[in-house]
Amino acid sequence: MLVFASFSYAKEEKKEQTLQEEITEYIYHHVQDSHDFSLFSTKDKKTGDKKYYGFPLPVILVDEGVKFFMSSKLEHGKNVVESSGKYYKLYHGKIYETNSEGYISYDKEGKVTNERPLDLSITKSVFSILLVSILMFYLFRSLARSYNGNNHIAKGVGRFFEPIVIYIRDEIAIPSIGEEKHKRYMSFLLTLFFFIWFLNLLGLSPLGVNATGNIAVTFGLALVTFLITNLTANKTYWKHIFWMPGVPVWLKPLLAPIELLGVFIKPFSLMIRLYANILAGHIVLYSLIGLIFIFKNLVGSSLSLVLVFFISIIEVLVALLQAYIFTLLSALYFGFAVQEDDH
Repeated sequence: MLVFASFSYAKEEKKEQTLQEEITEYIYHHVQDSHDFSLFSTKDKKTGDKKYYGFPLPVILVDEGVKFFMSSKLEHGKNVVESSGKYYKLYHGKIYETNSEGYISYDKEGKVTNERPLDLSITKSVFSILLVSILMFYLFRSLARSYNGNNHIAKGVGRFFEPIVIYIRDEIAIPSIGEEKHKRYMSFLLTLFFFIWFLNLLGLSPLGVNATGNIAVTFGLALVTFLITNLTANKTYWKHIFWMPGVPVWLKPLLAPIELLGVFIKPFSLMIRLYANILAGHIVLYSLIGLIFIFKNLVGSSLSLVLVFFISIIEVLVALLQAYIFTLLSALYFGFAVQEDDH
């Protein structure tokens, strides 16, 4: 009896570990970028094969010419796609060149040695960026038209966005940059705020988009802020970096490298802050959803659902907060770049 109990416990523990691995794989799959949208999947109890439901995206590869096909042909890595005499396979989210059988080779360290073509595909992140860009263009074009045709009074959906635009101008741009010079940065600050906000909200949808949780996207946003800051900076800004006023002469050469390092640390902190907060929020949310399948009882599942509900509300607030912080810090950096010496 004791042997039977021990055997049953070990078997159940192995089954639970397998379930945890499946949940972990599910979480990583949804927070990473992919070549298609997978809304949900079903598993065949007999064969164990998964069937995915969603819609594909265009795959564009540059490999001795441009190769174009839909991601549905890849079948989530189960199929080898032939294009112009070359074969390609999806493996761990990346497309590799293979033979007709889809052979993947490894080196001694376990790294894939197959060549990778230049991948210019429309992935989930790219699709969401294009979607948000089109949405923003339509919304603010309508807002501008309502101003011009209605005695500078917003109407329709513009009434919702007008107070936000005014808040960014009066509470972020003017206090951080100044009354005289804030206008030259307003278009970028507005674009930055609404772009990040809309992408964050889209990431909370069932589509599983995680654009702002992608380090490449946050790097691009921080890079634009870095370029605008340093390309529009005046002489005072650079003087405070390389030859700080009010500091002893012997100390200036020691502080200059530190100040110069700070020029690069500022955009780096912008990049990491947005990336880490959004990614961590998605992982926590998916982990709580995974607890429902681990508990498998009314009390545990109900508690998980309640936690998911409250975390989802918090994530909606975080989506707005992160857009606000990124915009505010960018405005502060612009203000540092254009401030003048007090005489």
